[in-house]
Amino acid sequence: MPDPSLDMALDRERATVGRVTRRLMPLFCLMYLIAYIDRQNVSYAKLEMVQALGLSEAAYGLGASLFFIGYFLFEAPSNLILARVGARVWFARIMFTWGLVTLALGFTQNAAMFYILRFLLGVTEAGFFPGVLYVLTLWYPQAHRARMVGLFMIASALANAVGAAVGGALLDLNGTLGLAGWQWVFLVTGIPAVLLAPYVLWRLPNGPAEARWLPQEEKTWLAGVLDAERGGAADDHRGAWKAIFDPRVLLLAGLYIGMPLGAYGLSYWLPTIVKSFGVSNTVNGFINVVPWLFVAVALWWVPRHAARHGASAWHIAGPVLLAAVALVLSVVLPGPALKFAMLCIAAPAVFAAQPVFWSLPPSFLTGPRAAAGIAAINAIGNLGGFIAQNLVPLVRDATGSNLAPMLALAAVLTLTGVLIFYAVGKLEKTRATAG
Repeated sequence: MPDPSLDMALDRERATVGRVTRRLMPLFCLMYLIAYIDRQNVSYAKLEMVQALGLSEAAYGLGASLFFIGYFLFEAPSNLILARVGARVWFARIMFTWGLVTLALGFTQNAAMFYILRFLLGVTEAGFFPGVLYVLTLWYPQAHRARMVGLFMIASALANAVGAAVGGALLDLNGTLGLAGWQWVFLVTGIPAVLLAPYVLWRLPNGPAEARWLPQEEKTWLAGVLDAERGGAADDHRGAWKAIFDPRVLLLAGLYIGMPLGAYGLSYWLPTIVKSFGVSNTVNGFINVVPWLFVAVALWWVPRHAARHGASAWHIAGPVLLAAVALVLSVVLPGPALKFAMLCIAAPAVFAAQPVFWSLPPSFLTGPRAAAGIAAINAIGNLGGFIAQNLVPLVRDATGSNLAPMLALAAVLTLTGVLIFYAVGKLEKTRATAG
């Protein structure tokens, strides 16, 4: 016989999760879309900026990569501040300041200014991505988080698609109002962050207790489930920073380096590869929309498959290893069409592993410790972006080939895929021992 109480509980869960998702996720996705465009816009500005400022490929790579140094240094402190002051104020501050820095990039005069502003962009944006991951632990039970992270990360795919279409078109505005095309790229993409910040300050609640749109019975249910998942432990800010040195956090941080390295190495360099096929700036932009549409589909499908069949190491390692194979084939297969087709497989594969990966830290961290731990993993892991931005131009200059850097990315992803099995097994063993 059907259990009426079980049916009621499931209905309450569906209603609560659905309401939270409708209210929060569109805003988080819009914020991330803008953030990712402002992070990636330099890949299109590069097509003219390098010559305009007299930069070498290596100098450009260094400047672009300094974003990740600022990001690394301020990620954990930013997330700990967020845990204290709340998401509403801190996310609004992050958006407003990164928007101002993006606008300033449009008036870059030389290499030194480019380096400083890219570093400052990392400083100002630090804490946003891990901050959202932490905030999701305040709103969603564990069973729903990977799916929500996947939904959130779809914004990065859409950002790459929108950025590709807009970036190429903005470059063709060269000379309009006396501004170069690369300047238009930064100016147009920086304005939305500045304009959205007041709305975030006005509309975003810090947690379920402040959400006027969430009925009391749903607040009570959500608080009960989340309290049970963290074992009834109260949030304690004292010593939360120590989570940074948790061996499990350091293990995941080291493992995560390969994913941003592959993702940023590919996404930053993709416009350059397509440009080498002999297309215009605008056509380049629209061609680059294609792989990111596949990324969006993968980010939607993989977390749902994991939730339906049970998340396993294969949901993380499988896409990473597939990306490595596709990157190798993008180099060895003949003709632009086949090469681009392989890149259209590699892009979704390297991104699709991440939502399930991000479901691992909240399985052993809660509250402010989760804020610190998630930030540490993301900060250390995103050094892969710094490595990628220097490694790719280095390989390009050494080989003279725009595609040869993909082999270096493939090697890193292969190693990462193999190590994932070890890391997940280690976490499961530790969890079983603790239980």
